[in-house]
Amino acid sequence: MTTHSARPTATTPTPKPASTPVIAAVVFDLGGVLLDWNPRHLYRDLFHGDDAAMERFLAEVCTPEWNAELDAGRPWDEAIETLSREHPAERELIAAFRDRWIEMLGGAFRDTVAVVTDLRDSGIPLYALTNWSAETFALARPRYPFLDWFAGIVVSGAEGIRKPDPRIFRLLLDRYGLRAATTVFIDDVEENTRAAAALGFAVVHFQGGDALRRDLARLGLPVGRG
Repeated sequence: MTTHSARPTATTPTPKPASTPVIAAVVFDLGGVLLDWNPRHLYRDLFHGDDAAMERFLAEVCTPEWNAELDAGRPWDEAIETLSREHPAERELIAAFRDRWIEMLGGAFRDTVAVVTDLRDSGIPLYALTNWSAETFALARPRYPFLDWFAGIVVSGAEGIRKPDPRIFRLLLDRYGLRAATTVFIDDVEENTRAAAALGFAVVHFQGGDALRRDLARLGLPVGRG
């Protein structure tokens, strides 16, 4: 019996790992990431340093849920009047939430602004997506000149939708012609970053300027060392 040598078998090429999409745009949340907004900046003075009373007021009267309705476009006049009828003894303190709202603004977070500066200087398109009342955002914007560096800002109160509703992320993408896969979204609220990730965004859960710089560098963005 004649033996025949076996024919060489063709080898299947090893698949190459999929490359990570190049990030083409960066979207920032504003409050808590770039800007220090906190009602305690105002109410600590109004409660004369009585932090326990201030915290009760912010937990039971001008609550985060009530403020979220303003961020979603609820008119201030109606919101203040309705809440004042429910808590007549607190009417003046409730009115201060609007009348002295500007005093809730602290400064910008300089380490985060430095990251934005690096991105701008490198030509990376910048955008913002913020939960903010349209009425009060108009008061805040002139105080922070670096907001003019953004090619577009979506303000929840102007749209009647707030994060983490997927519709506001889609609105951002459609309005500015962005692709989720090549856009990184930065927010200090994990619920919001989860919603963005579910739509295909690259996301960074903000935990401070130094961590942000490292996270963006890992995504291949030119943020230097600060």
